[in-house]
Amino acid sequence: MLSTIIERFKQGYRTNSFPETAPPLPEHFAGIQHFNQGCPEDCRQCLEACPQNCIKKDSGKLSIDNGDCIFCRKCADACSSKNIKFSGHYQFSADKRNDFINHGSGIKIAKGLEAPLQKLYGKSLKLRQVSAGGCNACELDLNVLNTLAWDLGRFGIQYVASPRHADGLIVTGPVSKNMELALKKAYDALPEPKIVIAAGTCAVSGGIYKEH
Repeated sequence: MLSTIIERFKQGYRTNSFPETAPPLPEHFAGIQHFNQGCPEDCRQCLEACPQNCIKKDSGKLSIDNGDCIFCRKCADACSSKNIKFSGHYQFSADKRNDFINHGSGIKIAKGLEAPLQKLYGKSLKLRQVSAGGCNACELDLNVLNTLAWDLGRFGIQYVASPRHADGLIVTGPVSKNMELALKKAYDALPEPKIVIAAGTCAVSGGIYKEH
């Protein structure tokens, strides 16, 4: 016990200063795309390379749906003009599905809860996490938020074991057939008013499992 306490003193203050300071991100991190308009009308390199079909081209103007993108970088690799670049911009939260569509300058970032919900949940938000057929990637990221470096609890946000004790759901995964009823029961068990957060491409659009 004493050695543990001594080690903690050696480590010092470890909690990340987010959101005032951006978190350290690995060099290969793929954030929101940046690209310029004006590609040749007949160029389809990025469209053909995208496994998600999330890139559209209308009258020569590109758009990338970040609610469908899996950030594989294949579009950037295929672009001979190197027009598409993945940035280190990590903020992806959006209020509406269409807000995820990037026309070159980023996406419309969510501003936060509306005033009535802010007043209700602003100092304490309890969430029941449901993995609805996820691969564990998003689930692991959510788990990391409870570690020392992030400490989600300091914002008054906590995961709870029962939807009866929650203000909302945070859903990961594409909602497989086997999880459909379980997710609905969890939602129905939430007391009113309630919110739902779709975390990750699979929860937003189905991801690589869409139309399956």
